[in-house]
Amino acid sequence: MKNLRKSISLFLVLTMLVGCFALAASALTAPRTYYIDSVGGNDANDGLSETTAVQSVNGLKDLVIQPGTQFLFKNGCVHDCNVVIGDWQGTKEDPIVISSYGEGEKAILKTDLHTEVFQLIDCSYITVSDLAITAPNGGGIWIDTLNKTSVGITLDNLYFYDMQNFTVTSRDDFSRGAAAARAAVLVKGLPARSRYAVNDLTVSNCEVYNCGNGVILWGSWNDAQQPWCETEEEIDPVYNTGVLVEHCYFHDMDAEAVIVGMCDGALVTHCRAINCCQGLGVDENGDILYFTAAMWFWGSENSTIQYCEIAGQKNVGDGMAIDFDSHSNNCTYQYIYSHDNTRFMCNCPNYSGQHNNTVRYCLSVNDNGGRSQIAGGAGEYGFRFYNNTIINCGEFQFFNIYDSYIANNIIIPADTEVISYRLNELLLAGNTFTNNCYYNVFTPLCDPTAINTVPGFTADDIADYNSFTLSADSPLLGTGAAVPDDDCTVDFFGNPIESNNIGCYGGKGTKAEYEEENMIGWLLRMFKHIFEILAHEIMQIVEDL
Repeated sequence: MKNLRKSISLFLVLTMLVGCFALAASALTAPRTYYIDSVGGNDANDGLSETTAVQSVNGLKDLVIQPGTQFLFKNGCVHDCNVVIGDWQGTKEDPIVISSYGEGEKAILKTDLHTEVFQLIDCSYITVSDLAITAPNGGGIWIDTLNKTSVGITLDNLYFYDMQNFTVTSRDDFSRGAAAARAAVLVKGLPARSRYAVNDLTVSNCEVYNCGNGVILWGSWNDAQQPWCETEEEIDPVYNTGVLVEHCYFHDMDAEAVIVGMCDGALVTHCRAINCCQGLGVDENGDILYFTAAMWFWGSENSTIQYCEIAGQKNVGDGMAIDFDSHSNNCTYQYIYSHDNTRFMCNCPNYSGQHNNTVRYCLSVNDNGGRSQIAGGAGEYGFRFYNNTIINCGEFQFFNIYDSYIANNIIIPADTEVISYRLNELLLAGNTFTNNCYYNVFTPLCDPTAINTVPGFTADDIADYNSFTLSADSPLLGTGAAVPDDDCTVDFFGNPIESNNIGCYGGKGTKAEYEEENMIGWLLRMFKHIFEILAHEIMQIVEDL
């Protein structure tokens, strides 16, 4: 009996050793590369070489998933694809790669179902690159977390197109994946399904065309996953951190390009959103049904949208370039070229208001389909709005701002439009207005140090943003305030800031003729403006009768 026990123990030890050696051997095995060729492949193949490619993802068998594993779709082919990937874990040094191979146009991954081309659930360090993705009845990629935090997913050089780009009659459903959201990329959802975040996500060099929505980031607002909290005490957010969206082009879309929701430290940079938010969002009577904007913050902290062009939005309720929403704090828009939108700005703070947001060195041209407002609802506190150039805008409202700093801006409303404010509120709220320039409108009483004059732009081509540099004789050169704690070193145009100017240009002036306005011209302009305002008001009264 003693010998038998000894033999069994020895067997168990040997078995354990063999198991350990097997695991070690598996770890040393080189990661596999799997090839999918929808035209020349065969699902009877092993898929481990170009010559033995499988025909479809369903043909992939005996998968060994480890860091460095690759799945490559043949270029020039259309591949049917709707795949749920759960708990795949690459590493920072060796991510799991989903990409393409061969010559020709990008491999097209497509589903005709009301689902996503890819669901990445509880995954880390996966790179999806160099593919075209389309889902006429569905969505592109849904990144979600159920049981663990996701880290290090990269989406690079992807072309998303033709995804449910039809007109809707309400806001999209962001709670049930990219297909329900009509989105190229949905990160988590609102409400989310867990308290785990998606961190260090990178979306770069992508194009999104003819889709309902673009890159939509959401997350966890509280334990109850209730995004519409009734009191501030209910807010206990879990933020996505380290999110980067860069060098992406969003165009010809019914709704939104990028929503920075529930993020801390997110950066959206060098992106373009052209002709997004094409859904007017009104019913047959003109009443607003829903609101969309191209790039905006929702419930985020310490995040930035910069060096972006935002143009051509038509949504009546929103359609703006600048939008801090729902308890977004310490966030920044800078170096934004906004033009031909419904409006330039419309911030919507709630609860105790929003704090320490900044808009600087932006250029707005022809954003005049509706009024712009710096803040509604609970107000903006410590808001910093400086060195912006706003040309031919709609009504511009300075409401609900407290302890804020408004300096060095050029604001030129369109004919008949006005600057709106409540003087008593602004005077009692600790705001600083200084060194702004107005033209084509009366100087607001809340801004007694402002100047009202011809700015002296370089040219008059309103379609060319370079027209809005300043001539060497402009009265706005060197007459701006030194902004406290401003860390910008370049202006909107990329020039080194060499002078405290008014507006988004920071150079020493360009060679261009400046025609100074004389007193007679100024008086005629003011009388004309008064007449236009009165005519506009009379027309409004007539229409209301």
